[in-house]
Amino acid sequence: MAKVILTNEVTGLGSAGDVVEVRNGYARNYLVPQGLAVGWTRGGEKQVEQIQAARAARELHSLEDAQKLKQSLEAGLVKVNVKAGKEGRLFGSVRPAAVAEAVQGQGIGVIDQRKIVFPNPIRSTGNHEATVRLHEDVTATFTVQVIAAR
Repeated sequence: MAKVILTNEVTGLGSAGDVVEVRNGYARNYLVPQGLAVGWTRGGEKQVEQIQAARAARELHSLEDAQKLKQSLEAGLVKVNVKAGKEGRLFGSVRPAAVAEAVQGQGIGVIDQRKIVFPNPIRSTGNHEATVRLHEDVTATFTVQVIAAR
C-alpha cells in the first residue's frame, strides 16, 4: 500500500488535501501521472495545509450561499450554445467548463467546473441533467438546455 496526498478531488477516494492509502499500482500508474496525487513524505504536511487552504478558498464560504445557489440552479435552465449538425448531434460533447461558463454568464453564480458531473455524455441538443457538488452537504441537480448555434 502507498500513502499519497490528493491534489484534486477523486470520486470515491477523497478531496484535495486528503492523505489516503491506495494500492501501489493505482498510485504509480494512475494517480501520480494524472496529477491527481503526489507521494506522501514527512515534509508533505506543509503541502497538505496549502492544498486544504486552496480548497477552502475555492469552496463556497457558507452553507447558506450554497443553498441559495442550489435554488437558483434548480429553478431555471442553464442554456449552452454549441455547434451541431442537422439532426441535432453535436460536434464533440458539452464539457463541464462550458456549463460552468454558461452558469456564470447567465448571472446565476460561480461554480467549480471540476465538481460538475453528467450521468451520460451530452452529445445532442435538448435538455440534459447535470449534478454539481456546491458544498460538502449541498448537491444540486439542474437542467442543461443545449441549443444549436447558428
